Amino acid sequence: MSSRTRAHVYVSGRVQGVFYRATTRDTARERGVDGWVRNLDDGRVEAVFEGPESAVEAMVEWCHTGSPAAEVDDVDATYGEPEGIDGFEVRR
Repeated sequence: MSSRTRAHVYVSGRVQGVFYRATTRDTARERGVDGWVRNLDDGRVEAVFEGPESAVEAMVEWCHTGSPAAEVDDVDATYGEPEGIDGFEVRR
């Protein structure tokens, strides 16, 4: 079994109101990545991804593009030990 990792990500740019969270959720579920995503008051999107290292890295890479209508300026990712999240949800 490949080692699991965790990425805590902040995405800035035009990432709210462009289906960024829903697309992130769907993409993560397709790739078997657990975690959550939510909008922040300052206009950024915050997300946590947990899963196989390659899948989590692919999700962080995906965040640079995001949903078709998004315009991503920056992605800040911090890696750490997974906390055992199960499933992927949009938080409000």
